[in-house]
Amino acid sequence: MSTSIETQWRSQRERRRRLARIVLILCLIIATFGVVAWFWITQPLLSHPQPGQTVAVDPARLETDVRELSEQLLPRDQTHPPSLDRAAAYIHARLAETGGRVSEQPFTISGNTYSNVICSLGPESNERIVVGAHYDSYHEYPAADDNASGVAGLIELARLLSRTKLPLQVDLVAYTLEEPPYFGTAHMGSVVHAQSLRKNGISVKAMLSLEMIGYFSDAPNSQSFPVSLLRAFYPSQGNFIAVVGSLSEGGMARRVKRAMIASSSLPVYSINAPRFVPGVDFSDHLSYWKAGYEALMITDTAFFRNHNYHTANDTAEKLDYGRMAMVVAGVYGAVINLSSSE
Repeated sequence: MSTSIETQWRSQRERRRRLARIVLILCLIIATFGVVAWFWITQPLLSHPQPGQTVAVDPARLETDVRELSEQLLPRDQTHPPSLDRAAAYIHARLAETGGRVSEQPFTISGNTYSNVICSLGPESNERIVVGAHYDSYHEYPAADDNASGVAGLIELARLLSRTKLPLQVDLVAYTLEEPPYFGTAHMGSVVHAQSLRKNGISVKAMLSLEMIGYFSDAPNSQSFPVSLLRAFYPSQGNFIAVVGSLSEGGMARRVKRAMIASSSLPVYSINAPRFVPGVDFSDHLSYWKAGYEALMITDTAFFRNHNYHTANDTAEKLDYGRMAMVVAGVYGAVINLSSSE
Protein backbone atom coordinates (compact mmCIF):
# COMPACT_ATOMS: atom_id res chain seq x y z
CA MET A 1 0.00 0.00 0.00
CA SER A 2 1.39 3.38 -0.94
CA THR A 3 2.04 5.98 1.71
CA SER A 4 -0.64 8.35 0.34
CA ILE A 5 -3.32 5.64 0.25
CA GLU A 6 -2.41 4.47 3.75
CA THR A 7 -2.57 8.05 5.02
CA GLN A 8 -5.95 8.55 3.38
CA TRP A 9 -7.25 5.29 4.87
CA ARG A 10 -6.07 6.24 8.37
CA SER A 11 -7.65 9.68 7.98
CA GLN A 12 -10.98 8.14 6.98
CA ARG A 13 -10.81 5.68 9.88
CA GLU A 14 -10.14 8.51 12.32
CA ARG A 15 -13.10 10.50 10.94
CA ARG A 16 -15.35 7.47 11.37
CA ARG A 17 -14.14 7.08 14.95
CA ARG A 18 -14.84 10.75 15.68
CA LEU A 19 -18.29 10.46 14.12
CA ALA A 20 -19.01 7.34 16.17
CA ARG A 21 -17.97 9.17 19.36
CA ILE A 22 -20.21 12.13 18.48
CA VAL A 23 -23.16 9.81 17.79
CA LEU A 24 -22.54 8.02 21.08
CA ILE A 25 -22.40 11.29 23.01
CA LEU A 26 -25.61 12.48 21.34
CA CYS A 27 -27.32 9.19 22.20
CA LEU A 28 -26.19 9.53 25.82
CA ILE A 29 -27.45 13.12 25.94
CA ILE A 30 -30.82 12.13 24.49
CA ALA A 31 -31.10 9.16 26.86
CA THR A 32 -30.16 11.35 29.83
CA PHE A 33 -32.69 13.97 28.79
CA GLY A 34 -35.34 11.26 28.46
CA VAL A 35 -34.62 9.92 31.95
CA VAL A 36 -34.63 13.43 33.44
CA ALA A 37 -37.89 14.27 31.63
CA TRP A 38 -39.49 11.02 32.81
CA PHE A 39 -38.38 11.68 36.39
CA TRP A 40 -39.45 15.32 36.38
CA ILE A 41 -42.82 14.75 34.71
CA THR A 42 -44.00 11.57 36.41
CA GLN A 43 -42.37 11.89 39.86
CA PRO A 44 -41.60 8.16 40.18
CA LEU A 45 -41.32 6.57 43.60
CA LEU A 46 -38.02 4.70 43.95
CA SER A 47 -39.38 2.49 46.73
CA HIS A 48 -42.87 1.23 47.46
CA PRO A 49 -44.44 3.25 50.28
CA GLN A 50 -45.04 1.47 53.56
CA PRO A 51 -48.75 1.09 54.42
CA GLY A 52 -49.93 4.20 56.21
CA GLN A 53 -52.97 5.12 58.24
CA THR A 54 -55.93 3.53 56.46
CA VAL A 55 -59.55 4.50 57.06
CA ALA A 56 -62.93 3.04 56.15
CA VAL A 57 -64.85 5.06 53.59
CA ASP A 58 -68.45 4.09 52.85
CA PRO A 59 -69.21 4.13 49.09
CA ALA A 60 -72.93 4.35 49.87
CA ARG A 61 -72.51 7.73 51.59
CA LEU A 62 -70.62 9.03 48.59
CA GLU A 63 -73.37 7.86 46.26
CA THR A 64 -76.05 9.47 48.44
CA ASP A 65 -74.39 12.88 48.20
CA VAL A 66 -73.67 12.57 44.47
CA ARG A 67 -77.29 11.63 43.75
CA GLU A 68 -78.65 14.45 45.91
CA LEU A 69 -76.53 17.05 44.13
CA SER A 70 -76.90 15.67 40.61
CA GLU A 71 -80.56 14.60 40.75
CA GLN A 72 -82.40 16.66 43.37
CA LEU A 73 -80.48 19.95 43.52
CA LEU A 74 -80.65 20.98 39.89
CA PRO A 75 -79.76 23.16 38.12
CA ARG A 76 -76.44 24.23 39.67
CA ASP A 77 -75.21 26.71 37.08
CA GLN A 78 -74.55 30.42 37.55
CA THR A 79 -77.83 31.46 35.92
CA HIS A 80 -79.84 29.94 38.78
CA PRO A 81 -78.58 31.55 42.04
CA PRO A 82 -81.54 30.28 44.17
CA SER A 83 -80.80 26.71 43.10
CA LEU A 84 -77.11 27.17 43.88
CA ASP A 85 -78.18 28.47 47.30
CA ARG A 86 -80.09 25.24 47.91
CA ALA A 87 -77.01 23.22 46.96
CA ALA A 88 -74.88 25.35 49.30
CA ALA A 89 -77.38 24.83 52.11
CA TYR A 90 -77.26 21.05 51.60
CA ILE A 91 -73.45 21.05 51.66
CA HIS A 92 -73.45 23.33 54.73
CA ALA A 93 -75.76 20.95 56.60
CA ARG A 94 -73.77 17.84 55.65
CA LEU A 95 -70.49 19.45 56.72
CA ALA A 96 -72.02 20.68 59.98
CA GLU A 97 -72.99 17.09 60.82
CA THR A 98 -69.28 16.30 61.16
CA GLY A 99 -68.82 18.80 63.97
CA GLY A 100 -66.54 21.11 61.99
CA ARG A 101 -66.71 24.89 62.16
CA VAL A 102 -68.86 25.69 59.12
CA SER A 103 -69.24 29.15 57.61
CA GLU A 104 -70.14 30.72 54.27
CA GLN A 105 -68.19 33.22 52.22
CA PRO A 106 -70.68 35.29 50.19
CA PHE A 107 -69.71 37.50 47.27
CA THR A 108 -71.67 39.42 44.67
CA ILE A 109 -71.37 39.20 40.88
CA SER A 110 -73.64 41.23 38.57
CA GLY A 111 -76.13 41.83 41.35
CA ASN A 112 -76.36 38.16 42.35
CA THR A 113 -74.94 36.76 45.59
CA TYR A 114 -73.06 33.46 45.56
CA SER A 115 -71.38 31.60 48.41
CA ASN A 116 -68.43 29.36 49.12
CA VAL A 117 -69.03 26.92 51.99
CA ILE A 118 -66.08 26.44 54.38
CA CYS A 119 -65.60 23.74 57.00
CA SER A 120 -62.61 24.30 59.31
CA LEU A 121 -61.18 21.43 61.34
CA GLY A 122 -58.33 21.21 63.82
CA PRO A 123 -56.86 24.01 65.92
CA GLU A 124 -57.11 27.56 64.63
CA SER A 125 -53.75 28.41 63.06
CA ASN A 126 -52.23 30.88 60.64
CA GLU A 127 -50.74 28.02 58.63
CA ARG A 128 -53.23 25.62 57.13
CA ILE A 129 -54.06 23.07 54.47
CA VAL A 130 -56.89 23.71 52.02
CA VAL A 131 -58.85 20.99 50.22
CA GLY A 132 -61.52 22.20 47.82
CA ALA A 133 -64.09 21.13 45.25
CA HIS A 134 -66.54 23.17 43.19
CA TYR A 135 -70.26 22.44 43.49
CA ASP A 136 -71.56 24.39 40.50
CA SER A 137 -72.24 22.70 37.17
CA TYR A 138 -71.79 23.45 33.49
CA HIS A 139 -75.15 24.62 32.14
CA GLU A 140 -78.08 22.68 33.60
CA TYR A 141 -76.43 19.26 33.33
CA PRO A 142 -76.46 16.75 36.23
CA ALA A 143 -72.66 17.01 36.57
CA ALA A 144 -72.33 13.89 38.72
CA ASP A 145 -68.62 13.46 38.07
CA ASP A 146 -68.05 17.16 37.37
CA ASN A 147 -68.14 17.87 40.24
CA ALA A 148 -70.68 16.33 42.59
CA SER A 149 -68.08 13.59 43.01
CA GLY A 150 -65.50 16.04 44.35
CA VAL A 151 -68.01 17.61 46.76
CA ALA A 152 -69.14 14.19 48.02
CA GLY A 153 -65.48 13.36 48.62
CA LEU A 154 -65.05 16.65 50.49
CA ILE A 155 -68.00 15.86 52.78
CA GLU A 156 -66.65 12.39 53.52
CA LEU A 157 -63.20 13.84 54.15
CA ALA A 158 -64.73 16.18 56.74
CA ARG A 159 -66.22 13.18 58.54
CA LEU A 160 -62.84 11.43 58.60
CA LEU A 161 -60.80 14.45 59.69
CA SER A 162 -63.29 15.40 62.40
CA ARG A 163 -62.27 12.20 64.23
CA THR A 164 -58.54 12.92 63.81
CA LYS A 165 -56.29 15.01 66.03
CA LEU A 166 -54.82 17.55 63.63
CA PRO A 167 -51.71 19.63 64.32
CA LEU A 168 -52.94 22.58 62.26
CA GLN A 169 -56.11 23.94 60.70
CA VAL A 170 -57.55 22.20 57.64
CA ASP A 171 -60.09 24.15 55.58
CA LEU A 172 -62.43 22.14 53.38
CA VAL A 173 -64.02 24.51 50.86
CA ALA A 174 -66.93 23.95 48.47
CA TYR A 175 -66.59 26.59 45.75
CA THR A 176 -69.11 28.09 43.43
CA LEU A 177 -68.57 29.58 39.95
CA GLU A 178 -65.74 27.35 38.75
CA GLU A 179 -67.42 26.63 35.43
CA PRO A 180 -67.59 28.90 32.35
CA PRO A 181 -68.19 31.75 31.85
CA TYR A 182 -66.30 32.49 35.07
CA PHE A 183 -63.47 29.99 34.85
CA GLY A 184 -60.10 31.75 34.80
CA THR A 185 -61.60 35.07 35.92
CA ALA A 186 -61.51 36.96 39.21
CA HIS A 187 -65.14 35.90 39.81
CA MET A 188 -64.37 32.24 40.56
CA GLY A 189 -65.30 31.24 44.09
CA SER A 190 -61.83 29.77 44.56
CA VAL A 191 -60.23 33.07 43.53
CA VAL A 192 -62.33 34.84 46.16
CA HIS A 193 -61.17 32.35 48.78
CA ALA A 194 -57.50 32.26 47.77
CA GLN A 195 -57.23 36.04 47.61
CA SER A 196 -58.89 36.39 51.03
CA LEU A 197 -56.24 34.10 52.50
CA ARG A 198 -53.46 36.11 50.86
CA LYS A 199 -54.98 39.41 52.03
CA ASN A 200 -55.12 38.12 55.61
CA GLY A 201 -51.56 36.83 55.59
CA ILE A 202 -52.55 33.18 55.87
CA SER A 203 -49.83 30.64 55.08
CA VAL A 204 -51.11 27.73 53.00
CA LYS A 205 -48.93 24.67 53.37
CA ALA A 206 -50.69 22.93 50.48
CA MET A 207 -53.92 23.10 48.51
CA LEU A 208 -55.59 20.04 46.95
CA SER A 209 -58.37 20.46 44.40
CA LEU A 210 -60.76 17.50 44.05
CA GLU A 211 -61.82 17.72 40.40
CA MET A 212 -63.86 14.75 39.13
CA ILE A 213 -62.87 11.73 41.20
CA GLY A 214 -65.53 9.12 40.36
CA TYR A 215 -65.14 7.81 36.82
CA PHE A 216 -62.96 4.76 36.10
CA SER A 217 -62.66 2.21 33.30
CA ASP A 218 -60.73 -1.03 32.86
CA ALA A 219 -61.37 -1.08 29.11
CA PRO A 220 -58.27 -1.03 26.86
CA ASN A 221 -57.44 2.42 25.51
CA SER A 222 -60.05 4.07 27.73
CA GLN A 223 -57.47 6.67 28.78
CA SER A 224 -56.39 9.45 26.42
CA PHE A 225 -53.79 12.18 26.85
CA PRO A 226 -53.23 15.82 25.93
CA VAL A 227 -49.85 14.94 24.38
CA SER A 228 -49.29 11.61 22.60
CA LEU A 229 -45.79 11.27 24.12
CA LEU A 230 -47.41 10.73 27.52
CA ARG A 231 -48.67 7.33 26.37
CA ALA A 232 -45.16 6.04 27.02
CA PHE A 233 -45.40 7.03 30.70
CA TYR A 234 -48.98 6.22 31.73
CA PRO A 235 -51.49 3.34 31.49
CA SER A 236 -53.89 3.06 28.57
CA GLN A 237 -56.67 2.00 30.95
CA GLY A 238 -58.53 4.67 32.89
CA ASN A 239 -58.32 2.79 36.16
CA PHE A 240 -56.12 5.19 38.18
CA ILE A 241 -56.34 8.55 39.92
CA ALA A 242 -53.99 11.35 38.91
CA VAL A 243 -52.11 13.98 40.93
CA VAL A 244 -51.48 17.03 38.73
CA GLY A 245 -49.16 19.93 39.42
CA SER A 246 -46.93 22.54 37.81
CA LEU A 247 -43.25 21.98 37.06
CA SER A 248 -42.23 23.62 40.34
CA GLU A 249 -44.33 21.30 42.53
CA GLY A 250 -42.56 18.01 41.95
CA GLY A 251 -41.65 17.51 45.58
CA MET A 252 -45.19 18.05 46.82
CA ALA A 253 -46.65 15.84 44.06
CA ARG A 254 -44.32 13.01 45.03
CA ARG A 255 -45.21 13.40 48.69
CA VAL A 256 -48.95 13.37 48.01
CA LYS A 257 -48.67 10.43 45.63
CA ARG A 258 -46.64 8.43 48.14
CA ALA A 259 -49.18 9.10 50.90
CA MET A 260 -52.12 8.19 48.67
CA ILE A 261 -50.52 4.93 47.53
CA ALA A 262 -49.82 4.01 51.15
CA SER A 263 -53.46 4.68 52.08
CA SER A 264 -55.35 2.60 49.51
CA SER A 265 -54.87 -0.01 46.80
CA LEU A 266 -55.96 2.31 43.98
CA PRO A 267 -53.20 3.05 41.43
CA VAL A 268 -51.96 6.64 41.67
CA TYR A 269 -49.97 8.45 38.97
CA SER A 270 -48.70 12.00 38.92
CA ILE A 271 -47.72 14.55 36.32
CA ASN A 272 -45.86 17.83 36.69
CA ALA A 273 -46.03 19.84 33.51
CA PRO A 274 -46.19 23.43 32.21
CA ARG A 275 -49.56 25.13 32.37
CA PHE A 276 -49.77 25.25 28.56
CA VAL A 277 -50.32 21.48 28.52
CA PRO A 278 -54.13 21.12 28.18
CA GLY A 279 -55.82 20.15 31.41
CA VAL A 280 -52.98 20.94 33.82
CA ASP A 281 -54.68 24.07 35.18
CA PHE A 282 -58.33 23.17 34.54
CA SER A 283 -59.65 23.49 38.11
CA ASP A 284 -59.65 25.56 41.27
CA HIS A 285 -55.98 24.95 42.08
CA LEU A 286 -55.29 27.57 39.40
CA SER A 287 -56.66 30.24 41.74
CA TYR A 288 -54.13 29.34 44.42
CA TRP A 289 -51.27 29.36 41.95
CA LYS A 290 -52.29 32.92 41.08
CA ALA A 291 -52.26 33.79 44.79
CA GLY A 292 -48.73 32.42 45.16
CA TYR A 293 -49.58 29.14 46.91
CA GLU A 294 -48.56 25.58 46.04
CA ALA A 295 -51.54 23.58 44.83
CA LEU A 296 -52.30 20.24 43.18
CA MET A 297 -55.31 18.74 41.43
CA ILE A 298 -56.60 15.24 42.27
CA THR A 299 -58.57 13.99 39.26
CA ASP A 300 -59.81 11.08 37.20
CA THR A 301 -58.49 13.20 34.26
CA ALA A 302 -61.93 14.51 33.24
CA PHE A 303 -62.57 14.54 29.47
CA PHE A 304 -59.39 12.59 28.78
CA ARG A 305 -61.34 9.60 30.16
CA ASN A 306 -64.96 10.50 30.86
CA HIS A 307 -66.70 11.27 27.57
CA ASN A 308 -69.84 12.29 29.47
CA TYR A 309 -68.02 15.45 30.56
CA HIS A 310 -70.15 18.59 30.14
CA THR A 311 -73.10 16.62 28.74
CA ALA A 312 -76.49 15.44 30.00
CA ASN A 313 -74.98 11.94 30.30
CA ASP A 314 -72.78 12.82 33.30
CA THR A 315 -75.09 10.97 35.68
CA ALA A 316 -74.72 9.26 39.05
CA GLU A 317 -75.10 5.64 37.91
CA LYS A 318 -72.00 5.91 35.73
CA LEU A 319 -69.62 6.45 38.67
CA ASP A 320 -67.58 3.82 40.50
CA TYR A 321 -68.20 4.53 44.18
CA GLY A 322 -65.91 1.76 45.39
CA ARG A 323 -62.88 3.27 43.71
CA MET A 324 -64.07 6.76 44.54
CA ALA A 325 -63.95 5.70 48.22
CA MET A 326 -60.31 4.68 47.68
CA VAL A 327 -59.58 8.18 46.33
CA VAL A 328 -61.02 9.73 49.49
CA ALA A 329 -58.98 7.38 51.67
CA GLY A 330 -55.90 8.40 49.70
CA VAL A 331 -56.62 12.12 50.05
CA TYR A 332 -57.12 11.61 53.78
CA GLY A 333 -53.69 9.98 53.96
CA ALA A 334 -52.21 12.89 52.00
CA VAL A 335 -53.72 15.50 54.32
CA ILE A 336 -52.40 13.68 57.39
CA ASN A 337 -48.96 13.47 55.78
CA LEU A 338 -48.92 17.11 54.69
CA SER A 339 -50.07 18.30 58.11
CA SER A 340 -47.05 16.72 59.77
CA SER A 341 -43.99 18.81 60.60
CA GLU A 342 -41.86 17.34 57.79
